[in-house]
Amino acid sequence: MKSKVLYIILLSLHLLSCQGKQNSTQPAITSAEPIQINRFDKVLFQFIESNDPTVSTQISQNYPQMLEILGKGILNMQSSQEQGFFEKLLNYYTEPTLKGLYADAIQQYENLSQIEQDLGNGFAWLKACLPNMPIPAVYMHVSGFNQNVLVGDSLLSISIDKYLGTDYPLYQNFFYDYQRRLMTPLQVVSDYLTGWLMSEYPFEGKENVLLDRMIYEGKIKFIIQQALPELSVETLMGYTESEVQWCKNNEAPLWRAIVERKHLYTPDQMVTSKYFDQAPCTFLSSDTPGNIGTWMGWQIIKQYMEKNNTTIEALMQNNDSQSILTASHYKP
Repeated sequence: MKSKVLYIILLSLHLLSCQGKQNSTQPAITSAEPIQINRFDKVLFQFIESNDPTVSTQISQNYPQMLEILGKGILNMQSSQEQGFFEKLLNYYTEPTLKGLYADAIQQYENLSQIEQDLGNGFAWLKACLPNMPIPAVYMHVSGFNQNVLVGDSLLSISIDKYLGTDYPLYQNFFYDYQRRLMTPLQVVSDYLTGWLMSEYPFEGKENVLLDRMIYEGKIKFIIQQALPELSVETLMGYTESEVQWCKNNEAPLWRAIVERKHLYTPDQMVTSKYFDQAPCTFLSSDTPGNIGTWMGWQIIKQYMEKNNTTIEALMQNNDSQSILTASHYKP
């Protein structure tokens, strides 16, 4: 199997389009080549239904890297060459509930033309702004609510059983409303781009310091929103319309509460993690939605990019969260 798939992207952007002051008027890319998604999910399901050793041999030959990543992430097996690998794989996926989930996921994602086009557009925008970032080979898999995003060397895959829609019956038994809002087909392309962007530009700050996490998560949200300008704020954050409006109306008191409680710099992992939980942030107020740390970080980055003549590439290379906050002149 080739370790890297090269896609020809038709770019129509100028470098200035990736500068901060140009982002508000950045047009969507509609002429990029679609990115073909490799249907590992379908091939593996064929083996699950047939238990045909010739199919497992074909999978080993054509998808060795996906098998390795899937084995480590889901089966806790270090290599697909281990004895009993495919038996364990078969036992895992033939559990009746999971097998039904698998079949539903494949049926829902039979036609990928729009997703592949949107991926092409999104990656084209990222490539124009981050020219040194490679474009991965893109796959789909089913994990059984396990590993949602798999990233390997020049490989990116998402678990489509996590994107069947808020009303999917099985979700009602396992997930809260605020979680199901992030489990729709509208999240597929943004999660692909987010997964790859975070793998190429990993977090390098202090995990327990709120400001570092806020700035990093804010960068990611800002860039994804620019790459996919048709995506609503509600979809991107997993918020309802009323939650978005509440955040806008309460931006100043939210920031004041963070500063007054001395949470911004306090190296308390437990406190910091609460700001990024999907569950409502009731420790701030009864109406504060979840993941409010990302929301606030996004607002800081938007103002930073408006106030400074910089590029997306320079933004991602700047890991000094304090300098970004200072240069943003953020005072809601």
